[in-house]
Amino acid sequence: MSAYHDPLVPGKVFHVFNHAVGDEFLFREEGNFLYFLEKYKTHIVPVCRTFSYALLPNHFHFGIQVRSQEELKPLLAPKNNTPDESDFSKYVMQQFSNLCNAYAKAYNKMYRRRGSLFIDYLRRKPVESATYFKHLILYHHYNAVLHDFCPEVLDYPFTSYHTHIDKEPTFLERDIVLSRFGGRDAFIKRHGHYNVKTEDFDFDL
Repeated sequence: MSAYHDPLVPGKVFHVFNHAVGDEFLFREEGNFLYFLEKYKTHIVPVCRTFSYALLPNHFHFGIQVRSQEELKPLLAPKNNTPDESDFSKYVMQQFSNLCNAYAKAYNKMYRRRGSLFIDYLRRKPVESATYFKHLILYHHYNAVLHDFCPEVLDYPFTSYHTHIDKEPTFLERDIVLSRFGGRDAFIKRHGHYNVKTEDFDFDL
């Protein structure tokens, strides 16, 4: 099975991402970004922990960990009292599908368009090492720089970087992320010494 199609197994960490169809945009204005994040909190936060994200005009990235079977089981009941691992994975995938469908429906109505907004499936890659995890966080925060939307990480508002260095309540797993970098100051310093265009990691669409 292709890594892009790996099942979203409970307890595992993944990089999930998707792209608009053709030359379409997913996000045209600030309200679109904010609405998508609200829908994300509704559909995905109950089934996944979230470490990082990047929302670009035509694609998105998230670093997530699927919640444990014990956490997911109450969400499946009473539909399935004896779910197996595949049932949990299918349920989480359905939540991502619900997210994209709900957003696309609202987007199409707002901009008077028809048809699919996202490519045909959610892409996902397992994150299987601490080094990969840290580079994934950095990659998300530098994604807008990589695609020439801005010159510096701080200049782009729609990534998780700003939330990680803030102290306001958040749905993100801030404490886990900062601890992986050695604390907030080390997290900020590491972002100042990262060149996304030269790092040898296969992250992009």
